[in-house]
Amino acid sequence: MAHHQSAKKRIRQDEKKSVGNKYYAKTMRNALKKLRAATDKEAATADYPKVASMIDRLAKKNVIHKNKAANLKSKLAAHISKL
Repeated sequence: MAHHQSAKKRIRQDEKKSVGNKYYAKTMRNALKKLRAATDKEAATADYPKVASMIDRLAKKNVIHKNKAANLKSKLAAHISKL
């Protein structure tokens, strides 16, 4: 258990960040599932920039790794092109 005030504060801050990061990561995963489940190419093409932007923002904030973001966007683009 932390004894210093700064360590206790850091624990509180990390818990808040963790909750926020989980929310944004889950939101991203839901958007990915929705896009992967799309069967209409026009609708998927229209949604792709929004999802890609969300992925880029999470990578910028270090919620997900930048290489994971690149892999996700690449696979989504390949999936849309196959529709």
